[in-house]
Amino acid sequence: MTAAAVPQPRAEHEPSAPAARGRRSSLAIALLAGALGAALVLLATSRKWAEGTASVAQGSLPQSANGDDITGLPGALAVVGLAALVAVFAVRRLGRAVVAALLALSGAGIVISSALGASDKAALEEKASKVSGLTHSPIHDVAYTPWPWVAAAGGVLLLLAGVLALGYGRHWPAMSGRYERAGTAGTVGTAGRGRTRRGAAASDPDRPEELWQALDRGEDPTEAPAASAREEAERGA
Repeated sequence: MTAAAVPQPRAEHEPSAPAARGRRSSLAIALLAGALGAALVLLATSRKWAEGTASVAQGSLPQSANGDDITGLPGALAVVGLAALVAVFAVRRLGRAVVAALLALSGAGIVISSALGASDKAALEEKASKVSGLTHSPIHDVAYTPWPWVAAAGGVLLLLAGVLALGYGRHWPAMSGRYERAGTAGTVGTAGRGRTRRGAAASDPDRPEELWQALDRGEDPTEAPAASAREEAERGA
């Protein structure tokens, strides 16, 4: 008679397969949405948003204004949002939540400022005043382009990236995760591996390849020589 295999319980903190896929998907979508959104905003703000005709003494003169002329807020917030998207992976816990909130707020600010600038003709009137020399020069035949709404769409993508970072960011990896895990494992297992490290061959500081290998393992290449020196001093005493 053979004993039936007893199923092993899943580790308490091990995520299920659907949850793991959801976290990976949220990370990919956030990165794509954030990068694409910032690129759309920066592209749209450099394009023509409005055009019209200014009345001057010699007749009429066409005028145009791009997104940065009308409002510089969407472009500035796109840079802030892109920086926040990168910073999400450089911080942890509360810091990651704060940066994710900043990313979401940047996207929301872009949407609002772009929508307000879609019908703003103050920049055209200012240009017309400079051309005509009048304080309040009228502008006629004003027409608007779709570029403000392209910028608003980019803001929506940045807002989506921020919302995903707020909801799933705590499960995403960090830039320094490998070295922190190596440091934690070294702290926990110091007593069990102390003799093994002391018995292993010490890294030669004159050989750069051994130094890089030690750093890649998360070890201090100067630790072993220092320990050996102390042991030799103790044996001599």
